[in-house]
Amino acid sequence: MKVLVIVLGVLVLLVIVLGAWIAGIYNSLVALRNRFNNAFAQIDVQLKRRYDLIPNLVETAKGYMKHEHDTLEDVIKARNIALAASQSAAANPADAGAMKSLVSAESGLTGALSRLMVVSEQYPDLKANQNMMQLTEELTSTENKIAFARQAYNDSVMGYNTTRETFPNVIFAGMFGFLPAELFKIDDPAERNAPKVSFN
Repeated sequence: MKVLVIVLGVLVLLVIVLGAWIAGIYNSLVALRNRFNNAFAQIDVQLKRRYDLIPNLVETAKGYMKHEHDTLEDVIKARNIALAASQSAAANPADAGAMKSLVSAESGLTGALSRLMVVSEQYPDLKANQNMMQLTEELTSTENKIAFARQAYNDSVMGYNTTRETFPNVIFAGMFGFLPAELFKIDDPAERNAPKVSFN
């Protein structure tokens, strides 16, 4: 009888230790997932700032660039696509499809902004416009903040994915529904550069 009680006590202790260990794995994965979700929220804040600046930039340029209607329309269209993709990714940053759509939309927006900046170089009065200079300075600052936020997000995703994929965490991650997170990366090397927005 005493042996049975000891064996039962050891089994109960093992179950408690095992449960605490699994709970620790679960809690660390939750903390890491929350960290990369928060890091994406920081990107989202900067992207929204960027999306808010673009219509002002286009409106300022419209008065000077009457013959560049297509370029201005392309920027607004790319901005709207990127905004929709951003909202979709913000709803679930762990969704690989939404993240890929956002990266693609951001690449399109960066290309459209680059074309706008190249075309605007041909308009000296636009380059000298104080409002345009201020907007481009704010856009440049926002692009830098986006780059830092992307780096922080990717660092958080890497930490989450590494913890999720190590043994024995990988066993429990699948059971608890912790899917791999997608990095915010740009595949086309030409798109890695922020649009040049200087009017010097």
